[in-house]
Amino acid sequence: MASVTLRAVKKSYGKNAVVHGVDLDIPAGTFVVILGPSGCGKSTLLRMIAGLEEITAGEVAIGGRIVNRLEPRRRGCAMVFQNYALYPHMTVAENIGYALKVAGLSQAERRARVEKVAESLGLAPFLDRKPAALSGGQRQRVAMGRAMIREPSVFLFDEPLSNLDARLRVQMRAEIRRLHQRLGATSIFVTHDQVEAMTLADLLVVMNEGRIEQAGSPAELYAKPISRFVASFVGAPPMNLMDGRIAANGEFLYDEPRRLALPAGLPLAAGTLLTVGIRPEAVTIVAPGAPGSIRATVDVVEELGAGRVVHLELAGQPFAVATAGAVTVRPGEAVGLVLPAETLHVFENGSGKRLDITARPAEPAALSA
Repeated sequence: MASVTLRAVKKSYGKNAVVHGVDLDIPAGTFVVILGPSGCGKSTLLRMIAGLEEITAGEVAIGGRIVNRLEPRRRGCAMVFQNYALYPHMTVAENIGYALKVAGLSQAERRARVEKVAESLGLAPFLDRKPAALSGGQRQRVAMGRAMIREPSVFLFDEPLSNLDARLRVQMRAEIRRLHQRLGATSIFVTHDQVEAMTLADLLVVMNEGRIEQAGSPAELYAKPISRFVASFVGAPPMNLMDGRIAANGEFLYDEPRRLALPAGLPLAAGTLLTVGIRPEAVTIVAPGAPGSIRATVDVVEELGAGRVVHLELAGQPFAVATAGAVTVRPGEAVGLVLPAETLHVFENGSGKRLDITARPAEPAALSA
């Protein structure tokens, strides 16, 4: 295993800058997930680490050695691609062992190492098959085996589960996590799927428009998102966000004349524009008109087996509540919502940056009806 360090890494295509000075320290043995929407630069960053993209500026170091000018094969990385990239005319054994054949290892040694890797991935019964005779999950395990057999210092995963169905994605997430626990190699995994990111990462890195928006543990990013972007991107369903301004009495005016009593510790002038957010699972549905509640109208109820998501309309905007309890509400029905003050998140309206709350009231925040 090896550490990976990025220092002021930039990438431009002509005059079009796509990665803007990324700094990141990845300790050896860490499983890092880079999360972001399409076009944010996450795959480009991964390819620069691998040596498949030239670095415009900055430094990439693997195991303390700067690798900017090293060929990909000399960097100690192995990459698993989204499209598997298997040789269709080769068997599973030949695909997994191809790198060893190129390296000049004997057939007996190649076979022994291929069988060991195949056994660890549950591929032993399929070594004589060709990729066309495999399922999507089996093909992805072959691609992982081909990377594993090189015994790299760093594993790189470029959205490897995107082509799989929902059930296989869950299975392969567990496979990848078990693989990391067994091998202990540094792993960097790129995805746009926040569920994959939350379940796999030791260190979660959220990218936005070529920059790192926030990096930390999944729990840290979920509990204290640094910006409105991170708040809306991490979590399923995403955080409910309401735009508004500070009223003369210090309350949050989000829909004239509806107001939200904000937690203490936000000394903001009247008229200041804000965004207030709350996680769907932090909201409680009560009877309409209940003390400390606000009025909303049920739109759709999603049954998820172990829980459900109630989609509502609040002040003309969509609002979601996630609950594990029984819900008997119906579309078109009026309900009350309770938003505990200690669960509110407050962001600057312009920059989207988080505002820290230094003190919180003991009572739930109440909205005027």
